[in-house]
Amino acid sequence: MDLVPALEEPLRQPLKSVLGPATAKVMAEHLGLRTVGDLLHHYPRRYEERGQLTHLADLPMDEHVTVVAQVADARLHTFASSKAPRGKGQRLEVTITDGSGRLQLVFFGNGVHKPHKELLPGTRAMFAGKVSVFNRRLQLAHPAYELLQGDSEETVETWAGALIPLYPATAKLESWKIGKAVQTVLPSAQDALDPLPPSLREGRGLVTLPEALLKIHRPHTKADIADARARLKWDEAFVLQVALARRRYADAQLPAAPRKPKPDGLLTAFDDRLPFTLTGGQQKVSREIFDDLATDHPMHRLLQGEVGSGKTLVALRAMLAVVDAGGQAAMLAPTEVLAQQHHRSVTEMMGELAEGGLLGGAEHATKVVLLTGSMGAAARRQALLDLVTGEAGIVIGTHALIEDKVQFHDLGLVVVDEQHRFGVEQRDALRGKGKQPPHLLVMTATPIPRTVAMTVFGDLETSVLDQLPAGRSPIATHVVPAADKPHFLARAWERVREEVGNGHQAYVVCPRIGDEEDDPKKAGGKKTPEDEAEKRPPLAVLDVADHLAKGPLQGLEVEVLHGRMHPDDKDAVMRRFAAGETDVLVATTVIEVGVNVPNATAMVIMDADRFGVSQLHQLRGRVGRGSAPGLCLLVTEMPEASAARQRLNAVASTLDGFELSRIDLEQRREGDVLGQAQSGARSSLRVLAVIEDEEVIAEARQEAAAIVAADPELQHLPGLRTALDALVDEEREQYLDKG
Repeated sequence: MDLVPALEEPLRQPLKSVLGPATAKVMAEHLGLRTVGDLLHHYPRRYEERGQLTHLADLPMDEHVTVVAQVADARLHTFASSKAPRGKGQRLEVTITDGSGRLQLVFFGNGVHKPHKELLPGTRAMFAGKVSVFNRRLQLAHPAYELLQGDSEETVETWAGALIPLYPATAKLESWKIGKAVQTVLPSAQDALDPLPPSLREGRGLVTLPEALLKIHRPHTKADIADARARLKWDEAFVLQVALARRRYADAQLPAAPRKPKPDGLLTAFDDRLPFTLTGGQQKVSREIFDDLATDHPMHRLLQGEVGSGKTLVALRAMLAVVDAGGQAAMLAPTEVLAQQHHRSVTEMMGELAEGGLLGGAEHATKVVLLTGSMGAAARRQALLDLVTGEAGIVIGTHALIEDKVQFHDLGLVVVDEQHRFGVEQRDALRGKGKQPPHLLVMTATPIPRTVAMTVFGDLETSVLDQLPAGRSPIATHVVPAADKPHFLARAWERVREEVGNGHQAYVVCPRIGDEEDDPKKAGGKKTPEDEAEKRPPLAVLDVADHLAKGPLQGLEVEVLHGRMHPDDKDAVMRRFAAGETDVLVATTVIEVGVNVPNATAMVIMDADRFGVSQLHQLRGRVGRGSAPGLCLLVTEMPEASAARQRLNAVASTLDGFELSRIDLEQRREGDVLGQAQSGARSSLRVLAVIEDEEVIAEARQEAAAIVAADPELQHLPGLRTALDALVDEEREQYLDKG
């Protein structure tokens, strides 16, 4: 939607800037706003009414906020400090209120004079700053402010109407300065090129794009804001869905070799040796996959399943079907630990069917090879040879599979595990290794609400496994409030001992490793009030393992596992744990996906509040994989009323990953969900909320599919084409990377 032609004028030019050069520079560097169009699409986060005040009671920590409030009182204190040893230091403390709560503002040194004169009790103003904590109270240190006299001409003109727009801002540029800049370029909104086809816009009763831009930046009533948002949500949903529909359309035009399994081949032999029957869900999903594999254009399917629902088995059967049809299958895993784990479990499940070319191999057997970056040269050479000759039907590996040196005899299927760790470019690089584009199956154990699947993975068809295999045990989850009730933590270690006493094993998960060098910036220098208020560093694997081995778990076999260990050491630790030689494994989140030790029944997650909801659900899925019930203890020092504790209570209250993913989404920003957070780029979604706007997204997807089917090149919709070029150009690296 950005950069529509008439709005492409840069905010900053050598000869003539639309805005002052300094403002334009800050906008480009800190907000990514470079053109008039960018600025017009930088929408207000919320609005203040002149007669009403913000809720100071729920300000977010560490964020730049803008509040409209009234000064309750102001006090000037003097104090002695290193800079002013004779008691000449000055500190101005101003308390502001909005009826819902109070907030402290502090100004120091020479910065006290102006606010001391201007911020008198009863004065109303807008204040902007970063929320921090000092002495357990929220404060803004040295906030910028703009008085609201209500009669000065400029204020009235800038804040036309009764609603004051508050913009996402930065420390360098306050909301009201952005507001003034927007008012400067607002006349250009008339030239905005509309991406929505007129029939769609009129059919849904949406206002035009120029009108929507005017109403969102200069609303006179709440109805104006609602009209504008309804329209702009459609723009975002529709342009995104058109981009995805065009990807699906382009993929459907590609040729692929149909892969149908032989009637009595490898797949049949494998199914015959399974010691259990497939669940109804596994059978249904397998049918969907086999139907796709039999077509002459590439399958693009997302397989999402609850932790432990047997996705690997479904993927393996698809790989065997392709090998039966004369092709090869590659499985891509995000970490070496996981690649080795998959290789072990696949060869175990296949038995002699994985011993192709070896004495004792079964009649239909194939070779299953592992390829990772840390393999020795000889093993690597042999693996590469097996792939290029076609000797190996199945290869399991990490990013090493994507390298140029890796050549396949006839690559028919690519299975990507834990999609959110791989970008589209990497998928495409692997797909480029087939004579024709291979079929693609993407797996994730992070349940994704339907709308997010449509928004983030909209170029893939979706299959869902939501049924756990028979014999899986329930997992009981409890929150352990270590600060409020220290005896609960002592009891947690007793529970671990009891599990080990019953012949089982346990995991202890920590947020960091513990061999990091201390940050010199943090170590030296004076501590600011913010530093003092900061929480202690997260617990570390090495410290916790040491403490447990010498203390609460003394006498048990305790080992550590983390990402910076040598791959051979990691593998050896996992093998000992899988063989039952280790009682307790203290690890980072390297065990988050795919690790399968059915005898491990207990997990203690330290500083559980430092992990996201989906991550906790993933981690918890490592226990209860055998016939004995699982136990997961979430240890936290966060107080009862905190948002972090509510998050942990939610995880403890349900084992339904889809329910948790909704909770997770409601608590995070859409940008994170769409993978923008990692790239630091602005999210392509500014007004669309993935969970709330389910209907808009579903309808936009239908409209987009119909439009692309009728006019794949969008010949008749120049406005839509322009918006699409802007979206895909700006976001090609980020949003298509499905973070």
